Amino acid sequence: MQLRDIPNLISILRILLTLPIVWLLLEQQFSHALILFAVAGFSDGLDGYLAKRFGWQSYLGGLLDPLADKALLMSSFLVLGGQGLIPIWLVLLVIFRDLTIVGGALYYNFSVEEVDADPSLISKLNTLLQIMLVLLVVTDAGPFPLPDLLIEWLIWGTGLTTLISGAAYVWIWSNKARKKGWRI
Repeated sequence: MQLRDIPNLISILRILLTLPIVWLLLEQQFSHALILFAVAGFSDGLDGYLAKRFGWQSYLGGLLDPLADKALLMSSFLVLGGQGLIPIWLVLLVIFRDLTIVGGALYYNFSVEEVDADPSLISKLNTLLQIMLVLLVVTDAGPFPLPDLLIEWLIWGTGLTTLISGAAYVWIWSNKARKKGWRI
């Protein structure tokens, strides 16, 4: 192991951190889950900082970092949706969008050219809203009740940006594939 592997190890630890967070959410120990969310959030910032600061960016890190984010968000959406804290329509929309993007990226990678993932601004906003929604829903269910209107607005904002960013990915990558041509 080398120092340049530290960001990847942090990402792997964040993936593993998903398990106790899901367990705490299932057990409705929301205050403890929030603490682990904070650790996960800090680790996300730390691995990115180390990779960029010291030039430790790698192809594996480019895969592990979003995988860790998606594992935590998807599992949190599923659990909170199952508990009725997030509407099922939003859980299904978020999952459908992510499956469409991953499926499209795999198809593009094997049918056109290697995918060079570059998240759009609307996609980054969507991820930020998803994270905020999970954190505020867990906070509301746990230590600090929040105004219903705040969570309601966040639900609709997350739904809207999920739709727009999913459609944008399909539009952009379909046009790229059309211009590059398909490999057979």
